[in-house]
Amino acid sequence: MWYNNLLELIGQTPLVRLNFLTRGISATVLAKVEYFNPGQSIKDRIALKMVEEAERKGLLRPGGTIIEATSGNTGMGLALVAAIKGYRCIFTVPDKQSKEKIDALRALGAEVIVTPTNVPPEDPRSYYSVARRLAQEIPGAFFPNQYDNLDNRQAHYETTGPEIWEQTEGKITHFVAGMGTTGTICGTAQYLKERKPEVQVIGVDTYGSLFQKLHETGQIDPKEIYPYLTEGIGEDIVPGNLDLSLIDRVIKVTDRNAALMARKLARYEGLFVGWSSGAAVWVALQVAKELSPKDVVVVILPDHGSRYLNKIYNDSWMRAQGFLEPTSELTVTDILRIKARKGVGLAAVAPSDPVRRAVELMQRHEISQLPILDGDRVYGLLTESRLIEVLMDDPSAKDLPVEQFMGEPPVIVLPSTPVDIVSKMLTREMPAVLVQLEEGGWDIVTRADILNTLIEMGSWQR
Repeated sequence: MWYNNLLELIGQTPLVRLNFLTRGISATVLAKVEYFNPGQSIKDRIALKMVEEAERKGLLRPGGTIIEATSGNTGMGLALVAAIKGYRCIFTVPDKQSKEKIDALRALGAEVIVTPTNVPPEDPRSYYSVARRLAQEIPGAFFPNQYDNLDNRQAHYETTGPEIWEQTEGKITHFVAGMGTTGTICGTAQYLKERKPEVQVIGVDTYGSLFQKLHETGQIDPKEIYPYLTEGIGEDIVPGNLDLSLIDRVIKVTDRNAALMARKLARYEGLFVGWSSGAAVWVALQVAKELSPKDVVVVILPDHGSRYLNKIYNDSWMRAQGFLEPTSELTVTDILRIKARKGVGLAAVAPSDPVRRAVELMQRHEISQLPILDGDRVYGLLTESRLIEVLMDDPSAKDLPVEQFMGEPPVIVLPSTPVDIVSKMLTREMPAVLVQLEEGGWDIVTRADILNTLIEMGSWQR
C-alpha cells in the first residue's frame, strides 16, 4: 500500500497513555500525539482544510500566494500543503518564535518575515497587520487568517473530535487543549459535546493572555495582557473561532511550569514535544488529580520538541530565564570563565603551518599542546613531547608542516560538560580536550586548566 502524497497522512494520530507522570493519579490520562502528522504538528489539519476550502470557493487559484500570520506550526502545515499543490507562501512570524521553526519554514520554500512581538495587534508592524497588508497588495493572494477562519474549527470538528471519540470508545470524560486560535479546542469540543454533553472541556492559557479572564468575567483586562515566552498558546486578541460556551474551565500555566513539564515528558514518557504540550499536560495533571478511576482525560500534544532545541531543551537558555536552578556542579563553562578573566585565549596552528611556528606559540604561551585547526575542522593535536621527539631526530623538521607530526584529534566537549567527566578523558596520550563554543569557535581545556580552576574556586569559597 502507498499514499499519493503526504497530505493523505494528515490525521489519525495516536492516543498514548501517560504512565510515569500520572503516578498517584487514579484517572486515565491519554495524550493525543500530533507530531505524527507529516508536518509534525496539529496545524497540518487546519492547513489542508483552509486551503481546500479556499480552492473550492475560488479564493485560491493555481499560481496563487498563501500569506499568513503564524507562530510557526500553521505556517509549516501551509508550507507543506503549498509545496505539494504548487503555491507560493509568505509568512509573518513574531520574533519570539524559535529559530528552528523559522529555518524549517524556509526549508519548505516559504518566505518568512519576522516582526516585533511586543506591539499591539493593530500596530502596522505586528505580524497580524503585516500579513493583512501583504494579502491586500499582492495579486492572487489568499489570507487564510487562521484566527477568524471558521474552517480552522471545522477541521477539528471533522477529524480530531471523531478520532478521540473512536479511540476512547466514547469513554472520554475530560478534554484538555491549549487556547491560541481556539480552533482546536472549540472544534473538538463541539463534536465531543454533541455526543456526550457531560464531557468537561478545559482550556490551557498562559499568563499575559486574555482567555481566562474573558471566560470567567466576559471582560478583557488590559492590565493582564503582557509579553510572555510560551509559544503556541495565549492571545491578546479574541479569535473568531472562539466559542466560550463550549469551554467549561480555563487554567493558566506559567512559562516555567510549561517548559519544565515538556522536558519531563521527554525524560520520563519518551514524548519529545513542544512548549505548549508541556503547558497542556501540566493542566491535565492538575485536573486529573481531582478525578476517579472511571474518568478518562485526553490532552492534546500539538507539536514536536525539535522546534525548541535552542530554548526549552537548552540548559543554558533555561538557566538564563531562571527556569532551571543554577547548578553547583563544576562545568567546563567555569574553566573558560576563569581563563577569560586571566586573558588566556586559544593558541592553535593550521595544518600547513611549519613546526617552528608551533614551537614559538608553545614558548610564548607556556603551553604543552596545540590543536591543529582550519576553520571549523579539527585535524589533530600536537604535543610538546612529540615536538621534542621530532626535532631530536631531525632538526630540519622545523620547516615541515605540522600535519606530518600531529596526533589524533582531541575529544570535543561542550561548555556544559561536567569537569569530573573531562578529567577522566585526559590521559598521557590525549592531554587536552577541545571545547565547541555555543557562539561558534573553539577553546581548549587541559589538566593545568582544571587544577587552576579548582584552586580559584577554592579561594572563592574561602
